Amino acid sequence: MSAPLPQKGLGPGMPVMPSQQQQPQTHMPPGLAQAGMPPQGALREISPVYLCRIGQETVQDIVTRTMEIFQITRATQLPNGVTQSQAAYQDRFGKLQEHLRQLTLLFRKLRLLYERCVEMTPDIQESPAELVPYVGEETTPVRVEPCSPAVIQERQEVLEKVRQKNQEMKVLMDQMRNLLWDVNAMLTMRK
Repeated sequence: MSAPLPQKGLGPGMPVMPSQQQQPQTHMPPGLAQAGMPPQGALREISPVYLCRIGQETVQDIVTRTMEIFQITRATQLPNGVTQSQAAYQDRFGKLQEHLRQLTLLFRKLRLLYERCVEMTPDIQESPAELVPYVGEETTPVRVEPCSPAVIQERQEVLEKVRQKNQEMKVLMDQMRNLLWDVNAMLTMRK
């Protein structure tokens, strides 16, 4: 998992059309390749769905790289007086630096994809206030009707059963604790 992940589909931030494909990589969807920025006419033919798919793959790459960073830092031993080889330290440091650099590029790519999708779909964009529930709106209070006597009685019965079961469990736990104390005391005396 320490091999660097290849960049997908965007040169300086824009996807490439299949007609401009140079060398597709085996794990990439058709139509993605490493290349420069396509002409402006080709950008108009790219659908927002395609850009969202590239964005989803970019998010997956970000998560993978972040997990790799956490694995490297988890495996790193703190300097507690034990000397580690300088080569191992430099190797881990180099891997961390590369992952962080790639994360920066992936976040830039994701931001460009987002901006391009917003630009291509202005009619379906929602403002952030619409995404957060109950912002700017007063909630109407829900009227609670009184319960029938049968429901109240059933609730009381269930509560009483729960109290009884809790009491029984407490007695059992006390008995088990005493039994464990006795077994531990006997084992200690045997030694």
